[in-house]
Amino acid sequence: MSIAASLWLLATIPVFLAAASMSRFYVATNKLWAIALMLALYGIGNLMMVRLMRESGLAVAISVSSIAQLVLVNLVAFTVFGERVPPMQLAGMALGTLGLVLMMWPEGAR
Repeated sequence: MSIAASLWLLATIPVFLAAASMSRFYVATNKLWAIALMLALYGIGNLMMVRLMRESGLAVAISVSSIAQLVLVNLVAFTVFGERVPPMQLAGMALGTLGLVLMMWPEGAR
């Protein structure tokens, strides 16, 4: 993944985190504007992903984005909403992160 694609990925992650947070906020408060904002943020995030997929391919772009969101959304759920992450989910996040590292490993470093 190029430097530009990595920076673009770093720009998409906060958009998806904000969308997921709005989703959780809507569940807690039942405020209709929160679901409208959530849908707008998910739309923007997905449009941003198109450029990332164009530069790095579908498999890498979606995998990197998914694992980053998986870990960071759980961090937000824990710190902001007070949710607990069970050990099995922690193991899943660790395995997903390991898989991501293996996917991103440089070709010539074997």
